[in-house]
Amino acid sequence: MDYVSALVPPVVMAIFFTGLVVTIVKSQGGPNKAKEDGAVDAAIARAESVKQTARPENA
Repeated sequence: MDYVSALVPPVVMAIFFTGLVVTIVKSQGGPNKAKEDGAVDAAIARAESVKQTARPENA
């Protein structure tokens, strides 16, 4: 029975990793892509506006 207890952790990790990869692949593109792109664009715009407010280039 030692071989069963030795094999369980790698098998569980392999199943978890496979599920993680499948989830990542399924969440790419499709209807989520526009929402994710919009969130990234908004975050970049906020970061640029904070940087310009903190240090104006014409001063």
